[in-house]
Amino acid sequence: MSAQQPRRATKPVASHRFADAPLGLLDHHPHELRARHCHDDAFVAIVLEGGYQEAGDEGRFDVRPGDALIHHPFESHLDRVAARGARVLVLDLPAELAANPQVRGRVDDPDTLVRLAACDPRSAAAAFAEQFVALPDRAQDWPDLLAHDLRGGEPIQLGEWAERAGVRAETLSRGFRAAYGCTPKAYRADVRARAALAAIRSGVEALADIAHGLHFTDQAHMTHAVARLSGATPGSWRRGQIDTRLG
Repeated sequence: MSAQQPRRATKPVASHRFADAPLGLLDHHPHELRARHCHDDAFVAIVLEGGYQEAGDEGRFDVRPGDALIHHPFESHLDRVAARGARVLVLDLPAELAANPQVRGRVDDPDTLVRLAACDPRSAAAAFAEQFVALPDRAQDWPDLLAHDLRGGEPIQLGEWAERAGVRAETLSRGFRAAYGCTPKAYRADVRARAALAAIRSGVEALADIAHGLHFTDQAHMTHAVARLSGATPGSWRRGQIDTRLG
């Protein structure tokens, strides 16, 4: 990251197993496959050339020049790059889009964003917020429908879901893994851990109440899930948020 690029927010623990998303231009090789990985920082990726498929905690998307994807903290996904490769501009996620429910959209002038990012990344992020137009989600196949239901937060019996969808139970996990790079069980665990972390960081709700509302077995179960995802316990995150507000 260059000296001109803004520093990202500090966290209560140093990143230990997270993938980098360096701000600026990023080139992907033709047919490059990036296995499922997790980013601890929020960012946006704007496709300038080529294209790729991304499948992760927010869904599965095929993106091309002018498309943009919002990524929230501790989101995991895989990337399958097209035969022509891809060039991407990475910017910090503007605060006004942090709670945007749609993560895929379009921008009408990516060249301006590139020029701004070269000298003033903050201005580029602000311009992105003005240009971004959200696009509706589009399920491609049954794995996307299952991923959508898993993101809903309610308990799902996978065998019953497979029967309703007309999918053989023995192929459910294998087919989902082929699309998303993990099993439905692992996907659901990550979605729930991210939801818990978001609730912990954004409010003052009791940890036990958060655990109950998200259908964890108990608070200890939630603590383990959040620590596995983020590298820090719920208590550490709460203390970090309080320290930030007081500072």
